[in-house]
This record gives sequence, structure tokens and C-alpha cells, in this order.
Amino acid sequence: MKSFRTEIENPVVEQDILELERKIFAFKSGELDEEKFRSLRLARGVYGQRQQGVQMVRIKFPYGKCSAQQLRRVAAVSDEYSNGNIHITTRQDVQIHYVSLDRTPELWTELERDAITMREACGNTIRNITASPMAGIDPEEPFNVTPYAHAFFEYFLRNPICQDMGRKIKVAFSSSVKDDALTFTHDIGFIPVIQEGKRGFKMLVGGGIGAQPRVADVLKEFISFDEFIPFTEAVVRVFDQYGERNRRNKARMKFLIKEQGFDNFQQRVSDVYASVEPKELHIAKEEFKLKETTLYKANTPLDDDFENWKSGNVYAQKQAGLVAVGIAIDTGDISSDKARALAEVIEAFCGDDFRFTIGQSILLRGIKEENLPALYQALQQLSLSKAGFHKVNDIVACPGTDTCNLGIASSMGLAKELQRIIEKEYATVVAKHALNIKISGCMNACGQHAIADIGFQGMTVKSEGNIAPATQVLLGGGILGDGGGRYADKVLKVPAKRTPAVLRWLLDDYTTNALDGESFLRYYLRKETDYFYQNLKIYADSSSLTQDDLIDWGATETYKKAIGVGECAGVTIDLVQTLLFDAEEQLEKGMNALATGAWANSIYYSYAARIRAAKALLTTRAAKINSHHSIIDAFDTHFPTYTSVHNKSFGTTTRLLNSTSPNEAFANEYFNDSKQVLNWIKNYRDAQRN
Repeated sequence: MKSFRTEIENPVVEQDILELERKIFAFKSGELDEEKFRSLRLARGVYGQRQQGVQMVRIKFPYGKCSAQQLRRVAAVSDEYSNGNIHITTRQDVQIHYVSLDRTPELWTELERDAITMREACGNTIRNITASPMAGIDPEEPFNVTPYAHAFFEYFLRNPICQDMGRKIKVAFSSSVKDDALTFTHDIGFIPVIQEGKRGFKMLVGGGIGAQPRVADVLKEFISFDEFIPFTEAVVRVFDQYGERNRRNKARMKFLIKEQGFDNFQQRVSDVYASVEPKELHIAKEEFKLKETTLYKANTPLDDDFENWKSGNVYAQKQAGLVAVGIAIDTGDISSDKARALAEVIEAFCGDDFRFTIGQSILLRGIKEENLPALYQALQQLSLSKAGFHKVNDIVACPGTDTCNLGIASSMGLAKELQRIIEKEYATVVAKHALNIKISGCMNACGQHAIADIGFQGMTVKSEGNIAPATQVLLGGGILGDGGGRYADKVLKVPAKRTPAVLRWLLDDYTTNALDGESFLRYYLRKETDYFYQNLKIYADSSSLTQDDLIDWGATETYKKAIGVGECAGVTIDLVQTLLFDAEEQLEKGMNALATGAWANSIYYSYAARIRAAKALLTTRAAKINSHHSIIDAFDTHFPTYTSVHNKSFGTTTRLLNSTSPNEAFANEYFNDSKQVLNWIKNYRDAQRN
């Protein structure tokens, strides 16, 4: 096995990287099951892509914050290990594609040299924390949520309670009641509130987009800033212990709340919170800090487009004399060469502070207003001065069939064509109206089509034995504010090549008939769905498709529907041998945590060991094992001899972690009891096999 020195000073990070290298070797040598290996690599940001033999690597930037040096590092990594392209996602991550699996440990090592992580960027865990890119500079914010989002990220990174959940959890922090981070679509969302002079959050849970969108419920109208993280731990524990684990399409938090009922869910969170320690975490306040930059002058006279750019891309900050500048990145893709050049511009004009946005673009912060002409010209030289930031021509699109296993249609190809049409034919719409277009290549909504003014979802249509790429047209989604939102209505499905005609009709109709100042959402609600259906149905007829209709956007060959296995979450593993091996690993982690005095971590590792070991035996019985609590109940039912031998039930001792505060004595007791459970299960299995 090829090995290398990471030279990473943080021993936890180094161990993570070396473990990935060891597991790759074990997988390739046949010692590690493919499904088990998939779960492990996903938790380390390594995701299979549509093309065989290569990986997509997802790189986390918590709340989108990135420095110029970090951008240079990502550019260098993309050149060395990928194809020189950097893709910004709707979760403020960065992705690079076509990476060899064998080189991912080296790639990760290079990223960590500038404090960039891949850990928990994919898989059944808490994903990248998103937040408003205006946090800290928003004139309407009650306070800067940045330090709280960062503390949240640090607290749950590598936390044992969220390493192997039934599905992922997505978290967002908005900067104000405008809710520009879309908390209503998230598993957990936070909106800043000041109550009686104290900072805190309105807390929402159970939102989601996908095939069955749901607006989040308000779990707390106010929770103080020093309590919200421990309380979130209770929410995560309830999801981990009660959430579905077999039916992947029913395993998100929104389904758990629907199944249990919100009141029951709320009560369980309250019960579990009683055992969480500490109850408060002090988080130091942090305000926007300006890094002093030079005053620059424009080199040449400004062109006519400067004012359009200034009105569509520049935003006032709450700090006097400073502005934020949005850079639209077409389909979220930027070359490594352009990224390096942009890093120079960032350092010159705003120090180190910029953010990736959920609109797949970039926001520069702390720009001196008098430097705008020179900044515009610097961006112009990089072809990054397009007017329209998060506007109708700054289209959001997931990778679709370009690289994603689940892609049905080419969202990227469609986005490029629609952008071309808008910028050529509808420049006045870009300048005048706040309107957005979002495109997803499948129902999973990575492109956020369900919350767009105008959303397009990749589908297929059949005609005379042919399969053609198609587009589901959705209208009327958007933010209502303060944790509220509206999911778009599905209006009709059209062959993909007719989507530009649909867009032209929509824009023409809106600009002609909308009232002065009427948003597209308000216009849509006033006219109602049937009005749009009746006018657009002429584009839906698929009875006489042409040869051109059978070729997707950006493609040259006839369309073929090919969907791989999605890896948006790890696959549940039911093999007895694998589960017992898993249990032993978790127990070892529990022992290591004991040695370092991490009592709460040790308890949860011990708990995870018990659950995996119990599930291993239960896979041989007709037992319900779709959640942790069903496993606990089923074990006592199917293996009563455990209780008779030990004079205590498996369920009673296992559930103690939800009613006992973590301390040294309980952590040791729980570990020793878990070790006893694992030994009993292994002995029982050996006896049955013999």
C-alpha cells in the first residue's frame, strides 16, 4: 500500500485522512464491503459520479466563507487532481469532478494546509451549514449570525451523535426576517431575534424541498444564543434515534415529524434535552472587521454598462462607506485560472472576506464605495462584470446529466440556453425586475426549482416509442419572510427543446400585464395556475416530436435515459458481519473518548455500538428494525434470554443515555455495559452458527 505523510498538525484531521487511505486499500483488496466503504467515503466528501472510475469531491465552506488564499488552494487542487474547473453549489460548498479515488487522501491533505475540510460534506450527517452571505453587513440584521453559525459547525463536526443517521440534516442561518437563507426549506433553521435585550433565534424544524416539499414548523419562537446548540443536539438525537432507516425516501426529518406528530416530536426533544450537558455554550460576539485596502482609480473611462452593473450587483452595507458586490458565476462554474486571478482582486479590494452564495455565485464584502469603478474594471478584465446578481439571468442549475448519477435531463445545458436568450432579448427584465429561475436535473431539487419564481425540473416524455428529455414547469415559489415560504405549483410538462418558448411567453406575459411594482409571485397568485396552464398547454403536445426534440440541451446524440445509484445519503447496511465489525469500531471509539475525558462522546459511541450489534442479530429475525427505537424494542422481544441472564433489559439500559446527564461515572458504566452487550451478542451468534 502506498502511504504518505500528511504533515497535518491537527492529529484528529491527520487520523481522518490516514483512515480514508487505509479504507481505500481495504476496499480495493476486497477486505471491505462496497456498501460499507461507500458510507465511509461519503462522510469524507468523496461522492461517486455518473462517469465510471472517477469521483466528485465536495469541499465544505461553512456558511460560504472563504479567503483569497483558500480560493488559490482550491484552484491548485483542481489543477492537480481534477480538470481545472471549480463548481459552486447551492449549499455554499465547492465541488471538483473527475478525481481518482486513490488520490483523494492526498487531495484532502492539500486542502487542510489552508484549513479547508471535506469531512461530512456528503453522507448521513449534518451537511454544510449555510447562512446569509450578508451576515455581519446586512443593514436589517438584529445581529451578526456568523459566529453562531461557526460555533454550530465546530460543535457538530465529527460529533458522534450525527455520524450515521438515517439521512442527512441541512441547516441554515438567515441574517434577518427576510429569510434569504431559506430556513423554511431546511431540516433546522435559525432566524436572529432580540428579546428583552438578549440575542437568540427563532428555530424552525422539518422543512424540505425534494419530491414532497414541506414548510418548516416553528419549534421555538425564541431560544437564547447560549442555549440553541445544546437544544439542537436534542433535536438531532431524536432524529437519530427515531428516524426511519430502511425506507430512504421517508427518512428525512420532515417525515419523522409527520409520522410522530409535531407535539410528540416536540415532547421527545424536550425529554432528551433534559440529559444534554452543558445546557449553555458561551459564544463570543463578532462584528464585521474591515481589512484596510488601498484606494484605486479606474485606468480608463467607464463604459455604458457600469451603471447597470452598479444598480444590479452592488449592495449597501450597514458599515458607512462600504458596499458588497455580487459576482454572477454562470452555472456556478469558474476555471482555476480565473479563480486565481479573482483571488488577487479580492485581496486588493476587500482583504480576505468573501462568501460563496446559495445562488452559486460570489459576494465580495467591505468594498470602499469610491473603489467601485476600479473594481468594475478589474472584474471586466476577468469577464466577471456581468450585470445581474441573483437576477433572472443569474440562473441556478444543478450539474444534472453532466456528472450526477441521478440526473435525468441536462440542467446545465438548459441554463446556458435560457441565459443566452435572456441577455440577448430581455435585458430590461434583468435591470427592472426581481425575478429568479432555478433548474434541477431531477426531482431531488438540488437546483431549488421548487422555490423559484420560474422553476424547471428535468423529466422525460414518451412518444411513438421514443423517449425525449422533458421539463416540468413550476411557477410561484418564493420566500414569504420570517420562516414562511411558498412552494411552486407544477403547471405542466413540455419537451425540453420547447422550454425557451415557454420562458419567452412567461416573460412577455409578465412584463406586459403585471401591475407597477408587482412581483412575479404576486402576479402569479393573482392570475392563478389555470391561466398559465391554458396559455402554455400548446407547448406540451408530444404527439409529433421531431428529431431535434430527442436531443437534450448541450448534447449531440439522441437522448437515452440512464440513471445510476444516487449517493445523496449512505445506504443502510444489514449484513451481520459488517454490523458487528461496525459495533466493535464504535466501542473502540468509546474507549478512546473515555481516555480523553470526553464523557458525552463516549456515551454516544457506546450507544452506537449497542444499536449496531443488536441490529446484527435482528437481521436474522422477522423484526422491525427501521429505527433505533424499533431495534431496541425488537431486541427485548426476540431475545428475552438477555434479560433473564443479566437481570436487566437491553431497552432499559440502552435508553439511559436520554435520561442521565453525562459524567465520568455514567460514561464508564455505560461503556462497560455496552461491552457486555456486544460480547453476549457475539457469543450468541457463534453458538447459533455452531
